[in-house]
Amino acid sequence: MGQVATLPQRKGSYVMELHEWYRKFINECPSGLITLHEFQRHFCDGTVGNESSEYAEQIFRTLDNNGDGIVDFREYVTAISMLIQGSPEEKLRWSFKLYDKDKDGAITRSEMLEIMQAVYKMSLAASLTKANPLTVEECTNRIFSRLDKDRNAVISLEEFIEGALDNDWIREMLECDPNTVKVEKPQKIHSPV
Repeated sequence: MGQVATLPQRKGSYVMELHEWYRKFINECPSGLITLHEFQRHFCDGTVGNESSEYAEQIFRTLDNNGDGIVDFREYVTAISMLIQGSPEEKLRWSFKLYDKDKDGAITRSEMLEIMQAVYKMSLAASLTKANPLTVEECTNRIFSRLDKDRNAVISLEEFIEGALDNDWIREMLECDPNTVKVEKPQKIHSPV
């Protein structure tokens, strides 16, 4: 039930890869900006339709660093680069922002449950995962009880990162895994020599 993301695989020079991603981004979003509606359309078409719209919305809000309701290429590529090349702590920090729906710096049980439900529903619909013997509620409760060290009914960023790094199962459940969704990488255009 690891988090799903649309990410390229690392090959070739980084500058060329950025150029390819920019070309694809501009091709799909000629204005150089992407709205929530456009993001949901591209994300949902690439995954499982409406089953992924809730999750797509939260990914969009996490990508939109400045909160202006639009994702530009810089915001997009910064997240992609970090999810591919970032340290485990950086990846978990990004995942924390995904779960912290109200952006108050803490994750409640209901915030975690909402994201876990959206991911699980989408993953099952896309056949990315087999049905887990634990329900989404049981997974959420298990993760929450292990991460909420001070038992204050919220998970802080520190609790989230430390707890996930100390437990492989929790980390797999929470970390945004760039390999869980197949996304077409932009095609290189070869110029005649």
